[in-house]
Amino acid sequence: MKKSFSTIIAAAALSAVVSFGVTVLSLYIVQGNKNASTGSPQSLADGQAVAGEGVVYVNIDSLVRGYDMYFDLQKEFEAKAKKKDADFSARMKKFESDARDFQDKVEKGLVTRSQAQQLQEGLAKREQELLQLRQELQGELQEEEAVMLRQIQNNIQTYINEYNQTKGYNLILSTSGSAVVLYGNPTLNITSEVLKGLNETYVKAKKVK
Repeated sequence: MKKSFSTIIAAAALSAVVSFGVTVLSLYIVQGNKNASTGSPQSLADGQAVAGEGVVYVNIDSLVRGYDMYFDLQKEFEAKAKKKDADFSARMKKFESDARDFQDKVEKGLVTRSQAQQLQEGLAKREQELLQLRQELQGELQEEEAVMLRQIQNNIQTYINEYNQTKGYNLILSTSGSAVVLYGNPTLNITSEVLKGLNETYVKAKKVK
């Protein structure tokens, strides 16, 4: 009746390290010109890229990593991941302890064959439950991360749309991710300006809550 449970949980530890990546806002084509007061996003299929002084670009990586909301949500996410990992680790340690106790009793002949079988079946069931729990927790973390990233993306998109209502740029391009800009004159880089307004808007929204 000897059965080693030393490898049962080897792959069962919850990996809470889900990368909090940067969602790329690859390309905005905004209707209007330098005298326009309003604008709305279009796809490449609906508009034509217009070269000239109405074109600017944003470094999305720099924008997101400088965005206060990114750090707040990242901190929240990491705290949730840490708690889930701690809870799972506690269950895993209890299972390992019970598995070692079972082996010890079997080796010393302290249980009957019938009792050993029942204990073994119980441990096997708990093993499957732990493996399922690990998958569920990982799925929850991935879903929460995806939602947070969409929140950041949505806020940036909303702000850039509002920002361009007064700027009236023909094109607002991205220099990261899918990289639609191979070269950009630094004078056309509005990342700092957008980031400043983005954070100011986020701080105001936090105060209202």
